[in-house]
Amino acid sequence: MKAFKPISNVREIRKKLGLNQIEFWSQVGVTQSGGSRYEAGRNIPKPVRELVRLVHVEQLELSKLNRTNMEVAELLKNEHPEMYQQLKAKAEGK
Repeated sequence: MKAFKPISNVREIRKKLGLNQIEFWSQVGVTQSGGSRYEAGRNIPKPVRELVRLVHVEQLELSKLNRTNMEVAELLKNEHPEMYQQLKAKAEGK
């Protein structure tokens, strides 16, 4: 699995998206005060960091995902890699 680039500045991501702390952090289940501490330099736990990546960097809507979606994508990727790549490219607008 490809490793993701580390998230270096969460505040910068939030500001680029034009969100206030409540809007940004509530989407990943973190309170505004908790998010403020992370933005001030406190270590972000890996699960929270990955949720930030999925929601705010990769722009995934977690409410629309479920286990079946992920299993179907994994099966398609493993059993029909060419089709998976074609669909991925189409979804990315390439």
